[in-house]
Order: sequence, then C-alpha cells, then structure tokens
Amino acid sequence: MRVKLSHLADKQEWTHHHKHRVHEDKALQDLESLLNSKIGQKAFRWFLQSEFSEENLQFWLACEEYRVTPSWQQGAKAQSMYCQYINPGAPQEVNLDAETREALLRVMEEPAGDTFHEAQQHVYHLMAKDSYPRFLRSPHCLEALRAP
Repeated sequence: MRVKLSHLADKQEWTHHHKHRVHEDKALQDLESLLNSKIGQKAFRWFLQSEFSEENLQFWLACEEYRVTPSWQQGAKAQSMYCQYINPGAPQEVNLDAETREALLRVMEEPAGDTFHEAQQHVYHLMAKDSYPRFLRSPHCLEALRAP
C-alpha cells in the first residue's frame, strides 16, 4: 500500500509542477500574457530595471490603474501621470512621438477614462517590439521559468 501512496504523491507533485509549467508557458506566449501574469510581470520588471528602462512598464501599469480610476479623481491622477511620464524632462519620461504627446497635452484640461489610451498603446508596442524580445533571450526569463 505504501508504494501506491508514494506513487500518488509523486503524481500529485508532477501534476502541480505540470500545471505550473503550462501557466508559465502561457505567460510567455506574448507580451499581453506576460503582463497579466504576476510572475511574468515581476520577471519583466526585474529585467527592465537591469536595463534602466523600467519607465515603460511603470507607465503602462499606471495607465491600467488610471482606466479604473473614478472620474472625480481622474484630473489629479492625469496631471500626476503627465508630470511623471509625459512632460519633456519628466523623471520617468517615456518615449512618445510628438503627435501623441501633443494630443495628450490638448486633452489634459478635461481628462477622461481613455485619455492615455493612445500613449499606452504606443508604449505597449515599443515594449512588444524591443524590450519583450530581449527579455525572452535574457537570464531573467529563464529565472522566471525556474521560479516555483
């Protein structure tokens, strides 16, 4: 009977490990999946910190938070985000084209839930084309796969 029970324990451990591995594989499928995975997001942040380029991820996350911000708080939050990420010379200035930056400046008087949508998409595409492929080839990605 002991053999059967230990076999069952081994099978449960394998099943847990397999399910975890499948989840990790899905997290690395694309940037969106990575950003929706806590482990993936943490590893990606660690990678970006090592490259001194964490501002894109921070801005993207701030935009996600902004989208669910109550309308009565959006004005203050939008101004804070603009000063932190958009304004030329901002502490964590993200790389935006002039057109996107100017469009944002025009709507800052009366921000809405989608105020940062275009800028967020621009930054997302930058990460998808540049940072994410480098992350996949980095030791940080391998560490994320090894994490329990």
